[in-house]
Amino acid sequence: MKPSQLGLIVGLALGAIAFFGGFFAFLVSAVFAVIGVGVGLFLEGRLDLRSMTGRGSDRR
Repeated sequence: MKPSQLGLIVGLALGAIAFFGGFFAFLVSAVFAVIGVGVGLFLEGRLDLRSMTGRGSDRR
């Protein structure tokens, strides 16, 4: 699945949640969506947590 298609699906789901569940449900869903994207990127190897924490990947 292309990232644009996945973004469309997530956007539609968040829109439905905002419509039926209110603003707080939308915020909770958005936070979990961001966490899910982060986990997915980490599992694919496209997210390096060491670079985000300031630690390099090479050890001395």
